[in-house]
Parts: sequence; C-alpha cells; structure tokens
Amino acid sequence: MMENGTVVTEFVLLGFQLPAELQMGLFFVFLVIYFITMVGNLGMIVLIQRDPRLQTPMYFFLRHLSFLDVCYSSVIVPQSLETLGTNKMAITYERCATQFFFFTLCASTECFLLAVMAYDRYVAVCNPLLYVTAMTPQTCLGLVAGAYAGAMVNAVIRTGCTFSISFCKCNHVDFFFCDLPPLLKLACSDTKSRERVIYLLAFLVITTSISVILISYFFIIQAILKIRTAGGKAKTFSTCASHMIAVALFFGTLIFIYLKGNMGKSLGEDKIVSVFYTVVIPMLNPVIYSLRNKEVKEALKKALNGMTVSQVD
Repeated sequence: MMENGTVVTEFVLLGFQLPAELQMGLFFVFLVIYFITMVGNLGMIVLIQRDPRLQTPMYFFLRHLSFLDVCYSSVIVPQSLETLGTNKMAITYERCATQFFFFTLCASTECFLLAVMAYDRYVAVCNPLLYVTAMTPQTCLGLVAGAYAGAMVNAVIRTGCTFSISFCKCNHVDFFFCDLPPLLKLACSDTKSRERVIYLLAFLVITTSISVILISYFFIIQAILKIRTAGGKAKTFSTCASHMIAVALFFGTLIFIYLKGNMGKSLGEDKIVSVFYTVVIPMLNPVIYSLRNKEVKEALKKALNGMTVSQVD
C-alpha cells in the first residue's frame, strides 16, 4: 500500500542516476557485455554438446553453468538496457516480483552448482580410479537436479517473504533491478521476521555451498601435495584452477552484498558490486574456462578450423 492507501501496481527503478551522456555510454557498455556473454556462454554450450572429448561430468556441469549465466544475465541486463536507453524506469509489480524470483533462482542454483563442481573435482583428484563409477550420468543428473530443486525452494520462500511486505513509503527503487535491500527500504510495516527468514536462507545457501567447496579443496590440496613431481602437481592443479577463480569471483561479491554488516545502507556501493556479479561475471566465466582449459581450447580450435574449411568449400 502507498501512504495514501492506494495499492502499489508498479515500481520506478532509479537506476544509476547519471547524466544523459554517461547513461548512454553505460548503455553501450552493457550492450557489448551482454552480447559477449550470450556468444561466450551459448558457444560454450554448443561446443561441449558437439565435441566427443568434452562428454565428461566436468563439462556436463560446465554446460549447466553456462546455461545459468545466460539466464542470470538475461534476467537483469535487458531491463537495465531498457532503463538506460529509453529512460523508461517504471516496472510493474508483477514483473518486479518475477525478476526477483528468477534472479534468486539463478543465483542460488549457481551457488549449489559451483559446490557440485568442487565435489566433482574432489572425486577426480582424490579417487581417480573410482571416478567413472562414482560420477555416472545418473549421479551427475541427480546432483544438478538437486541444485535446481534447492534453489527453487529458496526462490519461492524468499520471493514470498519479500512481496508479502506492505510497500507504502514510495515506489521508487534506488537500484537498477528489483533486489532485496532497496525493496526493504520501501516497507511500511515491520519486516524483522521476514528479514530473518530471508537472510537465514541466504546464509544457509552460501555457507552450505562454501563448506562443500572448502572441504573438497582441503582434500584436493592434500592430494596434490602428495604428488612427487612438480609437473604432476601443476597438471593436477590446473584442472581445478578455472573453477577456483570462478568461485572466488562469484562468492566474493555475493558475500559482500548479502552477508556484510550494515546491510543495504550503502546502495551506491552495492550497485557497483552488483553490476560486477550480475553483468560482468557471467561474461567472464566462459573466458576463464576457455583460457585456462587445454581441452576447451583444443575443441574451440577444432570447431573454428572446421568452420574455415566449410567456408572454403
């Protein structure tokens, strides 16, 4: 409800509140990043699907990570482009709730999926002889389904708690998409109980995922240290390096936003960090995995050579 008793039917996304020329410049930056994100992640999905050498559990999970990054970016960036390019800042209540739901779903699934990928690396490094029997297609599918199911539960509860709040202070959201901290600032009723549930869920999702990742890498590092040759250590470590970089980037920014103290009281700072993990990181993931992964580089080179030959013919 608004202060005058009318029902909130739309929100106004204030975005970055920049001068017109800077706003248009940011529009083109976002557009280029979004294009690279789509090409990189969709290209990774096609590459993994087509190359027989990439039909392994690790690349099965990487394909789902690329799919998530496509969805993740598409939930946020088109809305931002519309706001930056047309100054159309109004977003309906229903569209705001939908964006919030799918943003939460994608972010939560990515947390769980990165944990699953860490477990996959643990089995590959610490139990290589059992890897094929432990990470069967059914097991991989079950792990991914579990990641999506857990994220769905979190997204439903989080969205329900957030949009059952009465909004009455105003309908101006001081952010570039419908996120939790700026929405809570518009509440006219006591939100303490809902906030506890929301932040407890965020805490559980992040800490559970990080715990699996840390435990997995604890045993991975132990296994690497037991390898006698420097070349063997480097080769084994290289299979985990891309994942470690992706984990550090994603969880570092998530922790800053959702588990820091004084939550939501520095939205200008939060906007910058949110741009990084909602816009930039989905673009970086395929670059990280392609530049640091020999098999992906060879598959990409083979695909590009095949395209060149077909064009010559």
